Amino acid sequence: MLELTMAAVTAAEEGATAGMQMADAPSEPGAVLRVGRDRSVCRLVTPDDWLFVSRVHLEFQCGQDGTWHLTWLRGSLPEPSSEVRITAGEYAGPVAYGGTVALPRGGNGEIVIHDRTAPRSVNVGFYHEV
Repeated sequence: MLELTMAAVTAAEEGATAGMQMADAPSEPGAVLRVGRDRSVCRLVTPDDWLFVSRVHLEFQCGQDGTWHLTWLRGSLPEPSSEVRITAGEYAGPVAYGGTVALPRGGNGEIVIHDRTAPRSVNVGFYHEV
């Protein structure tokens, strides 16, 4: 099971948890959870006017072995208007635009989408049950 929580945060709301969204999916091959602005395909949806987030920005997909992978999907622009960082255990670092990283089994962490032009972010916490 992968459990996600998401909060859209502006500088004035930092630390607030109001409006938090949650989603989960079983760790079965092919299971998918998405984060973005498109309500028709994303389980966790950001504000419509937050254009630094793509229609479908992040995709969490469960592989054949039950391991979840995070992919920052490439959008329509050659250069993104955001940065994505992951913190999981002792690891903290950027996720490459179009890149994929494996989430630790039985671990937790946070993925943050930072707007490059304003003090706001989308914070996605995760817990990957064994």
